[in-house]
Amino acid sequence: MISRPKDTEDLVEENTHHEEEEDGEEEGITEVSGAGGKKKKKKKKPKKKKVEQSDPPRVGLSKMFPNGVYPEGEIQPYKDDNAWRTTSEEMRYNERLANEDPEITYQSIRRAAEVHRQVRQRARQYIRPGMSLTEVADYIEDGTRAVVEDNGLEAGIGFPTGLSLNNCAAHFNPNAGDTTVLKSSDMLKVDIGVQVKGRICDSAFTMSWEPTYDKLIEAVKAATDTGVREAGIDVRLGELGGAIQETMESYEVEVGGKVYPVKAIENLSGHSIGLYQIHGGKSVLLVKNDDQTKMEEGEYFAIETFGSTGRGRVVESGDVSHYAKIIDAPHVPLRLTTAKSLLKSITKNFGTLPFCRRYLDRAGESKYLLALNHLVQQGIVQDYPPLCDARGAMTAQFEHTILLRPTVKEVVSRGDDY
Repeated sequence: MISRPKDTEDLVEENTHHEEEEDGEEEGITEVSGAGGKKKKKKKKPKKKKVEQSDPPRVGLSKMFPNGVYPEGEIQPYKDDNAWRTTSEEMRYNERLANEDPEITYQSIRRAAEVHRQVRQRARQYIRPGMSLTEVADYIEDGTRAVVEDNGLEAGIGFPTGLSLNNCAAHFNPNAGDTTVLKSSDMLKVDIGVQVKGRICDSAFTMSWEPTYDKLIEAVKAATDTGVREAGIDVRLGELGGAIQETMESYEVEVGGKVYPVKAIENLSGHSIGLYQIHGGKSVLLVKNDDQTKMEEGEYFAIETFGSTGRGRVVESGDVSHYAKIIDAPHVPLRLTTAKSLLKSITKNFGTLPFCRRYLDRAGESKYLLALNHLVQQGIVQDYPPLCDARGAMTAQFEHTILLRPTVKEVVSRGDDY
């Protein structure tokens, strides 16, 4: 049985009600008099007004959840050989320990996920053809910073917002001066990252404004849901890829009277997520393969799938916007003074979290391209060019972050929208 996250307003009301109980509401008490002994009358304070999110989103989450407890994601029980975990006393004990450990705390990832839900739901209403991709990126990123209550590496954006169009599947974010405008015939992949204390919520969806490619969107969403459903402790990654591929490739799309099979993009993958590390070392390919690596208790995974009407394979193409400092980067002497200075700024502002050129602009850096390219050449920073299928192809993406708790699987990023 699957339980959905509670509606944000319901939780706000619960928090507000809880506060009222704690504050006490006795006011204007009537004294007892006469033999009959009148009962004391309690005059209740008026109910506190629920705090609601604004549009554009600018209300910090702490105002909506003042007790610091954030909603769980969708709960899916483990199945088959792991069904025993749901009722195991030992697993329940392990989960209590994990929940109390400030280094593991589930509240961080749930806070990031709730920010994701609130920002993306408003973004989905806001985004429309005629807007520039820079406008869309600013709306999402300014909203994320406000709602998560941006605080450097403590809380903020998890990675640059992916705004990839049509045959471009991933890793596009407009650089300064980009004039790309969204058209009604476009398919837009929106990939948003939010981090709290290094716990990254990674979730994505696809938008389109005309029905030709509805089946492509349906296929990819179904494939992601399959990946989420079949994922679990001790599941082998190669077999999980096979389940995703089977669902994805059971669909086809008719375009202009011609039928195209939906193909899982074979060289893209989901991935485990580490602390301040968007790619944690394990990959969930979207096709069946021989990887015998298992998912393990306590791990976070981004289950993301990409489908295409093209060749089902992407290549690097176009101007780079995405970068990240390599976690185990070598200590090499930098001959460029500007590269040393830029590396200090990257370390201070982003650590090992991915960033884009617009974020460097925002941090006050200028004329940094030579220094940035030098850091890439020295193996200190990794660049991530846009990833594109063949021209004329269409691609779609859906993604959720899951947490493999000791007793159950929690789809932390699930919402009413997808």
